[in-house]
Amino acid sequence: MKPAQLNATQPKGTQPKATQSNAEQHKITFESDITQMGVTGYLPDCATTVIHEEVVARVRKAMVEDKHFYNLANLFKMFADNTRLRILWALSHEDMCVCDLAALLGMTKSAISHQLKSLRLANLVKYVKQGKVVYYSLVDCHAKEIFRKGFEHIME
Repeated sequence: MKPAQLNATQPKGTQPKATQSNAEQHKITFESDITQMGVTGYLPDCATTVIHEEVVARVRKAMVEDKHFYNLANLFKMFADNTRLRILWALSHEDMCVCDLAALLGMTKSAISHQLKSLRLANLVKYVKQGKVVYYSLVDCHAKEIFRKGFEHIME
């Protein structure tokens, strides 16, 4: 019964008594089951009735700190931009200067430099100055491996 509806036998101006719904009764049972199992950090509105405590315990033990997930998300953000991907792809084949990257990708030197700065801050590219020319390259083989795995995945 909705709170705004009145029963014919109910006096005007009074609210009907609330009864527990099946979902509320289930939640109470679920919460007491969880408490007895010693599991913390659950979602109280979760309708799941089966919890594999040993699985959760193993994964919780193997779980890395949140800061590592944050850092990984920032790394993947670098791969979420088409321009940065094209720069990384080019650098996975040859060390290149800003002018050559700009010519290859049909972009301004300023736009390339801006993206290279982000890639440097993410520790994906490094540079070496030879005279007046600055050459950029991948820091290590990890970016190249991410490309290989990514293309392998999308080509399946």
